[in-house]
Amino acid sequence: MQKDFSYPLQIEDINQGEQSYKLKADKEELVVLKDILQVPAVNYFEADIKLKFQKRRGILEVSGEVRAGLRLISVISLEPFDKDYKADFSLTYDTNATYEQIREMDEGIETDVPDIVIGGKINLGDIAIEQLALVMEDHPRKEGEEFSPLIEDDTPARENPFAVLSKLKK
Repeated sequence: MQKDFSYPLQIEDINQGEQSYKLKADKEELVVLKDILQVPAVNYFEADIKLKFQKRRGILEVSGEVRAGLRLISVISLEPFDKDYKADFSLTYDTNATYEQIREMDEGIETDVPDIVIGGKINLGDIAIEQLALVMEDHPRKEGEEFSPLIEDDTPARENPFAVLSKLKK
């Protein structure tokens, strides 16, 4: 049986007010996270998440911090290196809204539109993974590495064809 990094919460089971959760991946979960994030290794992964639920309004605020240590491959030197990440986040969910209602809201206002809750539950593990993925670089490189082209252009510059014509004219 494969273990995953999943911490689902039913919205109906969340109490009014503020609650705190601490997530920390064990060795088996680190292997799963490695595959999800598509990196050579995940050294550690942890998150502190706070929920603040306003049941009457149906608004769930999710905020916190994700910390992770990843093994990456430099796109320049192709050497592995370790990098630590820290991501602070704040999300708002409307537990009563539907896709149609959110789409209508999105067209008419310029402020942030809340996310919707699908199937009456949220997954704290998925939220933490997504927040880390948002701060990861698409093309990681070691500290201080810079791209420099390896191919140098040694071909002589071509003479302007009009300059050749002007020489013939003289």
